[in-house]
Amino acid sequence: MLNQSLTPLLDALKANAARPHAPFYTPGHKLGEGISQPLADLLGKAVFRADLTELADLDNLFAPQGVIQEAQQLAAEAFGASQTWFLVNGSTCGIEAAILATCGTGDKIILPRNVHSSAIAGLILSGAIPIFLNPEYDPVLDIAHSITPNAVESALQQHPDTKAVLTVYPTYYGVCGDLSAIANITHQYNIPLLVDEAHGAHFAFHPELPTPALAAGADLTVQSIHKVLGAMTQASMLHVQGNRIDCDRISKALQLLQSTSPSYLLLASLDAARQQMAMHGKMLMSRTLQLAEQARTRISKISGLSVLEMPQLAGSPGFVALDKTRLTVTVSGLGLTGFEADEILDEKLGVTAEFASLQHLTFIISLGNTPADIEQLVQGFTTLAKEYRRSNLTVKNQVWLNLDRTLDYALQLSPREAFFAVSEILPLTQTNKRICAEIVCPYPPGIPVLMPGEVITKSVLEYLQQIQAMGGFISGCNDISVKSLKVVK
Repeated sequence: MLNQSLTPLLDALKANAARPHAPFYTPGHKLGEGISQPLADLLGKAVFRADLTELADLDNLFAPQGVIQEAQQLAAEAFGASQTWFLVNGSTCGIEAAILATCGTGDKIILPRNVHSSAIAGLILSGAIPIFLNPEYDPVLDIAHSITPNAVESALQQHPDTKAVLTVYPTYYGVCGDLSAIANITHQYNIPLLVDEAHGAHFAFHPELPTPALAAGADLTVQSIHKVLGAMTQASMLHVQGNRIDCDRISKALQLLQSTSPSYLLLASLDAARQQMAMHGKMLMSRTLQLAEQARTRISKISGLSVLEMPQLAGSPGFVALDKTRLTVTVSGLGLTGFEADEILDEKLGVTAEFASLQHLTFIISLGNTPADIEQLVQGFTTLAKEYRRSNLTVKNQVWLNLDRTLDYALQLSPREAFFAVSEILPLTQTNKRICAEIVCPYPPGIPVLMPGEVITKSVLEYLQQIQAMGGFISGCNDISVKSLKVVK
């Protein structure tokens, strides 16, 4: 057992920031002396004294032998991994590295369609061929859950030469699928299970939270420590266990994807966040769960509102656990869309959600929230229900809820080939049967309808036109109004 009270990287950074010397190395602001006054007024100069580069005592992120190596070893033990890498380019580079380390050009990887855009970037960078699975979908709530074990097993039977399976655990809504079953199936084929656990870094520190991905059998998981724990924005970790992942390939991939001038402020924040959770994690998560339960209980009693809970009936393989620190409130009972409710709460009631969708608002309740925050959240919803309620949703929005989401997909080129191919932009009506050269992702529910390399079909065009007519938001593509699409020339 390592001494989890230690913070070797943080201590080294603190010592070097306090050491009197004449700096003739990057960064150019030289311990804050060259920082502009407005920025110094906002942040103070102390933070810039610690904004240092790879000095002798601070180790090297790409070949760690000193304090970074010690900090990563402590993190590996705390999070249940055999090896951990610190990430300063967010979980994005971790997901990309995971794909690059397991797949090459033409290799197959199974993954859900509701993956983060970083997974699509990983496909483009690696040249891998995606075998997409549709996640389990709740048409009433308009929420995509997890892919199911049966879907993974069926895909592996059809594609036994697959090199890896990647899944999202938990989803943005805090929903967890049956990861243990998926791991068992994947390992029967002796291939690694990669997990985008960006929103689950806290799972390892309290028994009332869902099972951590590594404990459920994942071979590799990527966690955004900044999203739900105490690290600075962009600071994440990649964890590996077992022997199905080539750790040297992970290191080499990260050298391609991470900055050669990593921020030691971000690295030290990972060291500090790990120590905080290793020493006090259960207490901090107990308090966080208590605050979340207060919010959940009180908001669910407000007329016109409901909160996302575990399904009352068992047997939903795409929804076997829920992160109770993630609060999703359905507001359609107030006659409001999630977007309208979000705007009112943010601009008039001083409550800001993590994100809004057509029917819902989702809130991250973390170790940084206070009882005062919860009170303001509850009072905000109380006022929303009392003063901004309408009779019902408009007909236009009701139609959205009943859209037929059965679409035709066909991959003609790999995402890499399509991304780098010569392309042209055509009016939407002229793109039928052409090969898409960009990502087209309606929001909600945030599942890509088209990706580079897929054939544009009549059903997809009709769906996009319906979304346009309803004022939906499209992300990823060049023309967010979707009056035109980029296609392979």
